[in-house]
Amino acid sequence: MKKLKTYYLHLRHPTTMERKWIFPLAIGSIVSLFLLFLTTLTSPDGTPLLPLYRYYSSYSAAANVFVESKLKPLPISAVPPPPRFAYLISGSAGDGNMTKRTLQALYHPNNQYVVHLDAESSPEERLDLRNYVTNHPIFNKFKNVRMITKANLVTYRGPTMVANTLHAAAILLKEGGEWDWFINLSASDYPLVTQDDLLHTFSYLPRDLNFIDHTSKIGWKEFQRAKPIIIDPGLYMTKKADVFWITQRRSVPTAFKLFTGSAWMALSRPFIDFCVWGWDNLPRTVLMYYANFISSPEGYFHTVVCNAQEFRNTTVNSDLHFISWDNPPKQHPHYLTLDDMQRMVDSNAPFARKFPREDPVLDKIDSELLFRGKGMLVPGGWCIGSRKNGTDPCSVTGNITVLRPTAGAKRLEKLIGSLLSNENFRSNQCI
Repeated sequence: MKKLKTYYLHLRHPTTMERKWIFPLAIGSIVSLFLLFLTTLTSPDGTPLLPLYRYYSSYSAAANVFVESKLKPLPISAVPPPPRFAYLISGSAGDGNMTKRTLQALYHPNNQYVVHLDAESSPEERLDLRNYVTNHPIFNKFKNVRMITKANLVTYRGPTMVANTLHAAAILLKEGGEWDWFINLSASDYPLVTQDDLLHTFSYLPRDLNFIDHTSKIGWKEFQRAKPIIIDPGLYMTKKADVFWITQRRSVPTAFKLFTGSAWMALSRPFIDFCVWGWDNLPRTVLMYYANFISSPEGYFHTVVCNAQEFRNTTVNSDLHFISWDNPPKQHPHYLTLDDMQRMVDSNAPFARKFPREDPVLDKIDSELLFRGKGMLVPGGWCIGSRKNGTDPCSVTGNITVLRPTAGAKRLEKLIGSLLSNENFRSNQCI
């Protein structure tokens, strides 16, 4: 009612209401003009006379300094940050010591590692490897080496090796933090370059590249591997046995195209994510097909990457290994010895296989290519200890992102340059 009354009086006496506001409005305008005039006055030293203005000026200056410091561009380094590798090193009965040696030759604090001795190895051998990983002072400091303690039964000719690889990849995705490439190796593999060489060279590469030897020209493998149906006892038995064959044969699939190649590869993290999560179901479908495929490690990842539109143009057709094969190649390559040393170096490959356990050629690689003392880790930019009297320089650690590449980086750079050249890269894509 009061609002209605006020509104009524305003309508009834509009002139009276307007006159009430004239005087206060005039006084307010005069005061505002006077204050504005005072702000233009300064003392003889140039300081504003009005304290309020001086406070606002100092506040504005401080704010400007603060904002500018926030927006100041950071210097851009010409050297990209080093990548990180996630390794699987797998072995079987009697491979415990070679697994340790390969791990020592591959170790870098910035990487992640999973080691696995399959269920054919004895409990004592697996326990010895576990104690080594747990008690090593550097591994313990950086917490980047894990062992699969519940051993899998792995048959190379069957799908259990693929299952073991996916198991290790899943562990690294869950527990390994940030990494860029997944590399699977066996205890009979060995590096030909230091990790600083490898990290330095890969620093300049796109992180989505997949190094995987592949071809769709499966030739004789169509009849001997694709059409037969096998069962891997490792899927359901507690003792390792060779695969056995089903009398019935099958046709080549039409839903996807088959690819084959080397079982050893360096796969990007996005592709590993895709294989483990399989958001469009292709990895699971292909995995079910390869469950009955002879030597499935030589076809599963190759078929997935080349049939996935998102990844088929990311492949580099190489397994990054030096391997001495028969012609035509058999199931297993030749063992490498001292006679193969120069060919290994000339290949510019970062890895080689297969090596006999504790062969003298490994000592030569340690001495001439890796600069590693017996039982020690391969020295890199992160190792800042003394070498006097045979002391391990990696017993004292510094900045783990500092790289100190050797001549191996030049060799590797030459290989990668050739693989990524215009005439090789595009012509060796999935077709």
